Amino acid sequence: MFRKTGLFYWWVILLVIVIDLVTKQLVVNNIPYQGNIELMPCLSLVHVYNTGAAFSFLSDSSGWQAYLFIGIALLAVGFISAALYRASRSKLMYCLSLALICGGAVGNVIDRVYYGYVIDFILFYIRGVFTYPAFNIADCAICIGVAILVVYSIFFEKKDGEKADEK
Repeated sequence: MFRKTGLFYWWVILLVIVIDLVTKQLVVNNIPYQGNIELMPCLSLVHVYNTGAAFSFLSDSSGWQAYLFIGIALLAVGFISAALYRASRSKLMYCLSLALICGGAVGNVIDRVYYGYVIDFILFYIRGVFTYPAFNIADCAICIGVAILVVYSIFFEKKDGEKADEK
C-alpha cells in the first residue's frame, strides 16, 4: 500500500512535524516571551503566541476559535490522507504538496492542543514601513505546499483528467 500510493510521502509529513516542533522548542528554551533576536536588518527571531489563524485572524475571540481551528485542521488531515491514498506515488509534485500542507497543519494542531496557541518565531520587516506577521516552520510548509499544488494544477495537470507527470 505505501509503496505504490501517495501514503509513501508520510515521511515528509513526519519530517515537517519534527522540524516544526524542534524549532519551536528551541525558541521557547532560548528566547524569552516577546523577546527578539535580530539576525539581519529585516529578519528577526521572536517568541510570540498566536491564538488565531493566519495573520492572527480571530485572535481576539474568547478561546472557542482554538477548537474550530483544530477541527478544520483535523478534517484537512483526513481529506489529505484520503487523497494521498488514492494518488499514485509517481505524482511527486502533487503528493509532496499535500504532505507539506498536512505536516504543517499537524504541527500547528499539536501546539493548539498542548498550549492553546501556536508559537511563532520568524519575523520579516522593513523598519518603520512594513512588518509581516510572525510565522513558524509549519506555516512555511503549508505555504510552500499550496504554492506547489497551484503550480502543479496549472502547469502539470492535463484538462482531460490525465496527469502529465504519469507519462
